[in-house]
Amino acid sequence: MNTEYEWPLWRNAKLICGIDEAGRGPLAGPVVAAAVVFPRHFRAEDTALERLDDSKKLSANERELLAPLIKKAAKFWAIASVEHDSIDAINILQATMLAMNDAIMLLPQLPDLLLVDGNRFKSELPIPCQTIVKGDAKVFSIAAASILAKTYRDEIMVAYGAQYPQYGFERHAGYATKAHIEAIRQHGRCPIHRQSFKLRQLGEKL
Repeated sequence: MNTEYEWPLWRNAKLICGIDEAGRGPLAGPVVAAAVVFPRHFRAEDTALERLDDSKKLSANERELLAPLIKKAAKFWAIASVEHDSIDAINILQATMLAMNDAIMLLPQLPDLLLVDGNRFKSELPIPCQTIVKGDAKVFSIAAASILAKTYRDEIMVAYGAQYPQYGFERHAGYATKAHIEAIRQHGRCPIHRQSFKLRQLGEKL
């Protein structure tokens, strides 16, 4: 992937920020968002980041190799998370918007333009914004953000896997896999499960 999408935008914006999240769908753990700003007119094809792609298309090892390269090449980057109890309190959509806005506000300098994966975003800042469906597969800075968000969240879930070994969080990161649902059936929900997420498989009302 290259910075083809960003290049025409750099004519009018010096600091373009790609934003993406990880963890909207899981039954447990936080939702995490990352914001990444690359130097103006950055050329990915001249770096090891030419291999960068949508985080879902990369293996865990590939993401782990790319994450430090992204941090080194970026002008600014930031990561923010919203925990499971807040997700239950305000719902996952609002929690995702909160994490994204928090990540932007953690940047040392506010960007001129926001490029956000998906079709919905409510900014808390007076900054122009573009939402891009499947942006993590189309836009370099969004793909970079998707990798930082995913690797950061995976580290959190590995730690939770050690704390709650009966659930296997280090393997499925809290998603509704068959093994995870069976673990909930046997042990009930643990403190990091999202109580507002219901499962038909367990006879819970949605």
